[in-house]
Amino acid sequence: MGIGAANDGSDFDQYQLTPEQQQLRAAVRELAEDKIAPRAAAIDEEGEFPFDVLDALNRAGFNAVHIPEEYGGAGADAISACIVVEEVARVCASSSLIPAVNKLGSQPIILSGSEALKKDVLTAIADGAMISYALSEREAGSDAASMRTRARRDGDSWVLNGTKCWITNAGVSTYYTVMAVTDPEQGANGISAFVVHKDDPGFSVGAKERKLGIKGSPTCEIYFEDCRIPVDRIIGEPGTGFKTALRTLDHTRLAIGAQALGIAQGALDQAVAYVKQRKQFGKRIADFQGIQFMLADMAMRVEASRHLVYAAAARAERNEPNLTFTSSAAKVFASDTAMSVTTDAVQLFGGYGFTKDFPVERMMRDAKITQIYEGTNQINRMVMARNLLK
Repeated sequence: MGIGAANDGSDFDQYQLTPEQQQLRAAVRELAEDKIAPRAAAIDEEGEFPFDVLDALNRAGFNAVHIPEEYGGAGADAISACIVVEEVARVCASSSLIPAVNKLGSQPIILSGSEALKKDVLTAIADGAMISYALSEREAGSDAASMRTRARRDGDSWVLNGTKCWITNAGVSTYYTVMAVTDPEQGANGISAFVVHKDDPGFSVGAKERKLGIKGSPTCEIYFEDCRIPVDRIIGEPGTGFKTALRTLDHTRLAIGAQALGIAQGALDQAVAYVKQRKQFGKRIADFQGIQFMLADMAMRVEASRHLVYAAAARAERNEPNLTFTSSAAKVFASDTAMSVTTDAVQLFGGYGFTKDFPVERMMRDAKITQIYEGTNQINRMVMARNLLK
């Protein structure tokens, strides 16, 4: 991928997707249109996890393309991983959280896990298991370092106690990457990361949250009551968990940017198709200049979001030092775009856009969460400002 590569300015052909990435997009889009799009409305209406979609993604190898080849994955680059999330989100945001959250949950292991832990967990994810990420608590959302979940060493085990909330895909995931305090005296430097299996004693999942959108992806609390796990399930050294969490977000905010991009693109596609066939005052509403201006602005923001997400992903692939700013910028810009574009799409559909007979109202509801999770857009703006000012 030539995006952002150093050159003398004459080789503009480098700023494009590789043939392999273009083929990947085509393959994911075909699967999404065939297997996921016809189910999207029902997934939202029923509010149930789409196991049939999970099966289709697993069989196609799109459930976790980022897993390195040595652990059975495709070893896809960061841009390719974004393309998968984007194309699934274009038709169903709930389903796009399968590959997106698999990356979120497994990225700490990729960054800091032992070789034995990587072989155990990453191989299972490549084979179709799911993994969730557990950082937030009711009183420790944006202020994640104030978490109260504890982990103490007990011989050959770690024992966890506490509660995590807003856990995406809780109850359907096999593994959970969990942040817990191992040394309360050290603040953020006393937080460690662990892998918990759904069958570990003392682990349980609470009731599903009743949400505005992404209803096909369960969001629940998870509980640890003297939850005992093997000592080698710690990710990295004790006290490094919060640093790993921050490094993880630098990579995985891109997945939310890609999800938001996909939602926005889906809404734009629906709006363009609708205004070309809807007639008022004897002609297509697409022929009215006011409508054309709206579409132009929507498409412009979508295109700008795509380039920012891909550029940030290229920086992640190169592990550049300014990744924190760029990944936050990509997430914020794309999610703000998703909210504005889906809102405009509903407007272009008129009264029909306010009904469940058309998908744009679902897309607008789904878009809202992209401005909230993986760090609210206000927190991400603080992150960007601090990077500028430090």
